[in-house]
Amino acid sequence: MIVAFSVSPLGVGEDVGEYVADAVRVVRESGLPNRTDAMFTSIEGEWDEVMDVVKRAVAAVEARAPRVSLVLKADIRPGVTDGMTSKVATVERHLAAE
Repeated sequence: MIVAFSVSPLGVGEDVGEYVADAVRVVRESGLPNRTDAMFTSIEGEWDEVMDVVKRAVAAVEARAPRVSLVLKADIRPGVTDGMTSKVATVERHLAAE
């Protein structure tokens, strides 16, 4: 399972990087495969472990912000591992063939 999520504090002003860093820190410390870009953090693992990390990442932001927004997208595909890497590799392979 791959989950791409974005957690944002509301009511704290425009500079939210410090809050987002709190959430990303939780993800990175989880030990699960993950990747962060400008819009989302993706994490890969089993349902319960991924959702636990997302819950803890939200809690890290919630601890310092009066309100939190969460956007979550999931690719639930049993039996697939290393999907974050293999999905990108497939696209790159097709691009290289052109």
